[in-house]
Amino acid sequence: MPRIALLIEYDGTDYAGWQYQANGISVEQRIEEALRTCYGCDVDVLGSGRTDAGVHAHGQVAHYDVPEGAPSIPSDKIPVAINTRLPRDIRIRAAAEVDATFHARFDAIEREYVYRISTEGSVFERTTVWHPHLPFDPHDFVKACSQASLLGQHNFTTFSKLNPSTESYICDLRELSAHYAAPYLTIRIRADRFVYGMCRLLVGGLWSVARGKTDVEDLSRRLAQQDRLFQLGSAPAHGLYLNRVRYMNGLFDDVGYL
Repeated sequence: MPRIALLIEYDGTDYAGWQYQANGISVEQRIEEALRTCYGCDVDVLGSGRTDAGVHAHGQVAHYDVPEGAPSIPSDKIPVAINTRLPRDIRIRAAAEVDATFHARFDAIEREYVYRISTEGSVFERTTVWHPHLPFDPHDFVKACSQASLLGQHNFTTFSKLNPSTESYICDLRELSAHYAAPYLTIRIRADRFVYGMCRLLVGGLWSVARGKTDVEDLSRRLAQQDRLFQLGSAPAHGLYLNRVRYMNGLFDDVGYL
């Protein structure tokens, strides 16, 4: 059976997250429904990772196996075939046939998230960009990112939410940077892996620094405590995007990202 990898973008506003949820519709569910109409039978989709309710994606990667006896669809035609059956807030950006052993989650070597903040509120961006109501200095946020000693391999328990299925909280944080071009502040967070809630808690901690409530040295001390009691708050879901997932085989490296 051919294995197909998909590059997916979605607006997570109206979804309970990527993965199936008992309390709402998931992105994964909508894609599997579309594939069922394409192939005439059930198709299981496995993503590179979960995104929470309200979180968006520009470069989620997933894979599925074409069922035996199902219609053959050329990989370059798969995006159109699926997109015509998807709601407008989910889109397949690209598709490729991959090796039968490829796994979207376990073969990923790096993931990148982008968090977007605006210093000017807009009703048209209320679900895609965070506009904090409390004042803060975006330049101080950029400085905090450059000065925070959080890069490298650490235990990120302090910057995580409890997840009983998580076996390790060790992550190799490879980039934590921010760029301000008024009115937008863009934070880029890159690591080999992420634990539940990590990106939003990191942004929340940096925002506290930008507001003058703490300093970057305090963030390092809190990280070392490996205790959720030292959390500084979590940024809202709607500013976060799963931007890119990297693989050794260079899958989808030629596609544009944020």
